[in-house]
Amino acid sequence: MRRYLWSRFNDIGLRINNLQWFSEDDVETLVKAGSGQFIYVATVYKFISERRTTPRARLDTVLTWTPQKWQYARPFEALDRLYTSILLAAKETYENVDTHQGHDFLLLFRVYHVNIKGYHFDDVFPTLHTADTLSALLCLEPQAEETLVADLRSLASLETDEGNNLRLRLYHKSFSDFLEEPSRANDLFVPEYRVYTHLSRCLMQYIINCPLDFDSLPAKWERLALSEWSRNCLKCAISDMPRFLASPNTAIADHDGGVVSFTANGGWQKVDKLFPLLMVGPSMTRFCRRGWFPSIHEVSDKLRDRMPDTATRIKSFVTKWEDDLRTIEGTQ
Repeated sequence: MRRYLWSRFNDIGLRINNLQWFSEDDVETLVKAGSGQFIYVATVYKFISERRTTPRARLDTVLTWTPQKWQYARPFEALDRLYTSILLAAKETYENVDTHQGHDFLLLFRVYHVNIKGYHFDDVFPTLHTADTLSALLCLEPQAEETLVADLRSLASLETDEGNNLRLRLYHKSFSDFLEEPSRANDLFVPEYRVYTHLSRCLMQYIINCPLDFDSLPAKWERLALSEWSRNCLKCAISDMPRFLASPNTAIADHDGGVVSFTANGGWQKVDKLFPLLMVGPSMTRFCRRGWFPSIHEVSDKLRDRMPDTATRIKSFVTKWEDDLRTIEGTQ
């Protein structure tokens, strides 16, 4: 660990033309704080080497985060303090931007984090989205994923996979464990039910915001007046929204107002008009019967006692779609 820091810090010194920018005491402090965990010094180096500010300023920041000797009570004490401090600094920078007013940085980052492994419903395979698709479904600005991780480069990056799809990647499993463990993340912990609940709300809003003229839709999905990527996002929103609402990970009671608003603003009517265009091929019909229809029925049943009018309206749509699908299957 000591040799690693000396080597890397000297590399920085050559880059900035100042080999005296750090001291031996600085290195020793960091080595002791690492308590034998190489991941600690590796993360410290990545943080300090970011070029958004001077290395000395970043090093001084890390040293102020370093716990004192009497604070090494837990094996991950120093590492968790480092993760906490980096996240808090990134949160403050992100939320201070005018266009990000009202955005919850920690919640949004957790949405992308959960997406790494995928969202689990009753399907055998989890549902995963590319990072840019997820930004759209969250109703964020284009390339929002880039802005979100801009100050987390020491912990995560956006990379393209073999299929040229943009994905979030965390450098170390320890950081993922930190995000998932309330006893380590403490006040920064975001439970999965908040992620599923937020995505449910955003998916409904994405459908409501759809700019199509629903009174004059073409006969085929591919002819919708949207780009191919936007059509794919819309299909994802329609496919995922009922399953997120019905998921046991979603606090459906928190959505009472959202579902009422979605219903009152013609959300289900928009889905109804797009339904015949989506039902092409056996894979879509199987998806409807095995996951989509049951999810909508479950949403209706969950709302029946608290919001009977809305539940009845939703039930009427899903019953109609089941009849429509039988008709479609009979003509194929």
